[in-house]
Amino acid sequence: MRLSNLAKVFYPETGFTKGQMIDYYVRIAPLLLPHLKQRPLTLKRYPNGVTGMYFYEKNCPGHRPEWVQTASVWSSGNNRWMKYCLVQDLATLVWCANLADIELHTSLSLAGDSSRPTVIVFDLDPGEPAGVVQCCQAALWVRALFDRLGLESFPKTSGSKGLQVYIPLNVPITYAETKAFTHEFAQTLERQHPDLIVSDMKKAVRHGRVFVDWSQNDDHKTTVCVYSLRAKARPTVSTPLQWKEVEHCLKKAQPELLVFDSGQVLSRGEKLGDLFAPVLELRQKLPTIEELRSASTAHDNAKPGAGKSAKPGGAARVETSPRDGSKKSVAAGKRPSAVSEQLTHAGPGAPAARRTSKRSKAAKSSPDPSSRRA
Repeated sequence: MRLSNLAKVFYPETGFTKGQMIDYYVRIAPLLLPHLKQRPLTLKRYPNGVTGMYFYEKNCPGHRPEWVQTASVWSSGNNRWMKYCLVQDLATLVWCANLADIELHTSLSLAGDSSRPTVIVFDLDPGEPAGVVQCCQAALWVRALFDRLGLESFPKTSGSKGLQVYIPLNVPITYAETKAFTHEFAQTLERQHPDLIVSDMKKAVRHGRVFVDWSQNDDHKTTVCVYSLRAKARPTVSTPLQWKEVEHCLKKAQPELLVFDSGQVLSRGEKLGDLFAPVLELRQKLPTIEELRSASTAHDNAKPGAGKSAKPGGAARVETSPRDGSKKSVAAGKRPSAVSEQLTHAGPGAPAARRTSKRSKAAKSSPDPSSRRA
């Protein structure tokens, strides 16, 4: 494979070149490839770098090498079959990067079964002056409600201005089911926290609040892949997080704590392994909408009038309890904050865990992509 224009600057503010972009994708590949494998990819190409024009490319380019695999997906909007690229190996990843595909946007489905998502996702999008700190509060509320439903959730940065929370399913399910559930979930959060949360996508109602975007759970949409670069001023990355990092950012009210560039993500990968590995393997049954409403009602009854949310521009203090539901001791004379109680209270009658298999712990070193299951 012949690579071209390696010295071309793609990120003028930092001098980050096309060659450095390709190098990043080569080095992060052991963690990234399992999340790309078998997922139809929409290319987002920036031929002249992040300050130039860009375009999306759903159909895999016709000049692709014969070893680049594709997946046929019916497009009702175009009334024809689309051939999406499949990034199954390092060579295909490098080939895409050489096409200036800075951002990697993948389907929530696997090739061959495009009507069945393997995961649900909430894209937390702040409306100014809200920002990442308020997204942290929203993400913790998302986690708290899923904890009550017995499901594990996994956060990552968008690499832009918000956060995303993934809930792996990996069981037979349809988009009709996941979209209806996530819409109800977002509306539930909005009812519980109307000062900070909005579930309506109209931009006019987002000022100072966090839009819990449930609409990404659709077979016609894609989401930026974990470990993908973003076309921002700096080469920031959609980065998997530990929940304690989300809690810490909220407590300190410092949004820069959750901004990671390519070099930082490579270092994190060496230290932490793939924090998003469970998203590929953990099997969890989607609750019914009735179960969601029941969990929400129990929460509301248990904590009447609880909690002020983190306001835009203000510091927020959060105290979280161990995930086994036991109470955290508080220094004498101090009481847990209302936000803390809202995030951590499980209450009587919490539903039993719905997980159908235990998640494996993320490897402490970069895994061999050939050994991972998509």
